[in-house]
Amino acid sequence: MQYLDQIISEFASFVWGLPLLVLLIGGGCYLLVFSKFLPFRFLGHALQVLRGKYDNPNDPGEISHFQALTTALSATVGMGNVAGVAVAIAIGGPGAVFWMWVSAIIGMATKFFTSTLAITYRGKDSEGQIQGGPMYFIVEGLGQKWKPLAIMFSICGLVGALPIFNVNQLTQAITDILLAPNNIPVGFWSRFIIGCLLVAITSGVILGGLDRISKTASKLVPAMVVLYFALVVIILGVNIDQVPKYFGMIFSNAFTAQNFKGDTFLGGALGGLILLGIRRGAFSNEAGIGTAPMAHGAAKTSQPVREGLVAMLGPAIDTLVVCTLTALAILVTGVWQSTDANGVSLTASAFNTAIPGVGKYLLLVCVFVFSISSLFSYSYYGTKCMSFLFGADKKYLYNYIYIASIILGATTSLSMMINLIDGFFALMAIPTMLSTLIMAPRVLAQVKIYIKTIK
Repeated sequence: MQYLDQIISEFASFVWGLPLLVLLIGGGCYLLVFSKFLPFRFLGHALQVLRGKYDNPNDPGEISHFQALTTALSATVGMGNVAGVAVAIAIGGPGAVFWMWVSAIIGMATKFFTSTLAITYRGKDSEGQIQGGPMYFIVEGLGQKWKPLAIMFSICGLVGALPIFNVNQLTQAITDILLAPNNIPVGFWSRFIIGCLLVAITSGVILGGLDRISKTASKLVPAMVVLYFALVVIILGVNIDQVPKYFGMIFSNAFTAQNFKGDTFLGGALGGLILLGIRRGAFSNEAGIGTAPMAHGAAKTSQPVREGLVAMLGPAIDTLVVCTLTALAILVTGVWQSTDANGVSLTASAFNTAIPGVGKYLLLVCVFVFSISSLFSYSYYGTKCMSFLFGADKKYLYNYIYIASIILGATTSLSMMINLIDGFFALMAIPTMLSTLIMAPRVLAQVKIYIKTIK
């Protein structure tokens, strides 16, 4: 078992390594340049679409543009924004944040193309319902001969969407921030009770289908982002004299790698820093993985480009806003230099330093809701993959597997299982990015038509 654990760990490290980053970042750079930097040119119009200016209740689909975006964001705004940023700063210092920003800007282009394709090539499940996502745009856009790629995406999605990693990290956060400091006994039973609580909350939402998931996410995600923003503003206000210094260091350290403590890459510390920041950013906003197009593919619209424009706001909100808030809170409080804590514990130290007594508990509320909303969305992604592989009448079975895995994630620290899920999640990017790069010219042809339409 120990040997198998090592093999799976190496497998996860490999698929999240350089080959995947080349595909995600290299492919994203190509799409950004190929679209003539479309995310910057259409940012204002995208915000108008999000506000509902162009909504038509008669358009095909299940949910609004706003609900599609918040459903997708509820999956990406999670532990990666709180714990992932802390890991990046602990290893790379302030400069890592700059390269996370770079990955977000590139990710905006990727999300635009993948989500536009999700609407352009919507398919029908075995019950005749319109569906979107990489598995459908691969088959509908490239033909049946490419179906093995769609099957690969769906099989990887069944495993990758399981919540064991997310639940494990959330349970750890509750244990470290709430239980242990208050001398509450921690162990198997405390974790089991947390798991049962998560099962109860999650079941009540996911068994209600996409409509209930999207409505819940559209209320929870904006509220928590606003609360998180308010808390960080308080932290920045308490340490206002430090803000200009560290904001400047994000840029200066990005090219000097002055505080980098990790492994070098391509012969130098700067290469290691760039790789660290871009990998953390890609892991946070998931651009190119193919999860978000499954949510955006259900949007009520007849204009594929319009949904692509809404989708591209995801990495901006997720990484440029939420991750930056976390980074500044950690930097200005100085905890990144004064403590050996890492991950969510480092972020908790920052909140507790600036807002003594209640800071870490308010952070826990945000982390709890961010993680819970992720559980809602990933269940939907898993049922979509199940439906594509085995038929829509079987998709409900996935929810029961999903719910059982919540208990498993809460009560164990199975690194083997976590690495396996993490690895399969990364493999979803291969069919998503390959098919997107092949069909990119078709998306730009639609953009030209769309521009004429809005004019």
